[in-house]
Amino acid sequence: MSAGVITVMENIPFCNIRIDKDGVWYYKGAEMFRREIVNFFYQNLRQDESGRYLIELPNDRCYLEVEDAPFVVKSVHRTVSETDSRAAIHLLLSDDTVEPLDPETLRIGNDNVLYCSIKNEAFDARFLRASYYQLADDIEYDESRNDFFIRLNGHRYFIKHK
Repeated sequence: MSAGVITVMENIPFCNIRIDKDGVWYYKGAEMFRREIVNFFYQNLRQDESGRYLIELPNDRCYLEVEDAPFVVKSVHRTVSETDSRAAIHLLLSDDTVEPLDPETLRIGNDNVLYCSIKNEAFDARFLRASYYQLADDIEYDESRNDFFIRLNGHRYFIKHK
């Protein structure tokens, strides 16, 4: 069992919280606009063995509805290390954290939506349209393989299909 995955529990209630495909959180249909609360819930987000998402607090837990992926990539930034000149692609996520992209986890889903794995591969993140276009500058096409890839530090990382 990977980190963040818990056993399915039948007595856990639904908490009337929903995350839409753009990463917007709602409680009983009203948008949750207080970032500190949403980020607190992100810090306590887990996934059970069946793939359902829940918020797990010390004395409470509840299931929530996730329309697509629980996280979205808000923006993409390419950086170069001053010490070894290695390039990296950093992602600004919907929980206001930044982490490096693992290009091996890039994949294309339905309707050509781009995804990657984040948080030590515990969760999926959906690229929003703006972040997809930012990353598109780095996407190349290999005609012989009829496939797309990202080149990073001399390696070619082919984008998988979901």
